Amino acid sequence: MKTARAPAFDHGAALRVPSPHDHKHWTQLCCWLGEDGQIVEPMGHIRVFTASGWAMARPGDWIVLSVTGEFHVTHAGIRGLNA
Repeated sequence: MKTARAPAFDHGAALRVPSPHDHKHWTQLCCWLGEDGQIVEPMGHIRVFTASGWAMARPGDWIVLSVTGEFHVTHAGIRGLNA
């Protein structure tokens, strides 16, 4: 009899993209991302280099650093077609 195997999760760390006026947490996020992050002015967005290329992250989104050393962007909420 075969037993079901649990999926292999890639646990790592995550930071949430702060509001545009939260300078303390923006500094922390930019230091954490290093060269893999580029601030997009003046909207409070940040471009993040992920395993599949550059991705845009907005305030409220999560940026995840997996144990493999790759960043991933997880978007918060539902976005419209023009978002």
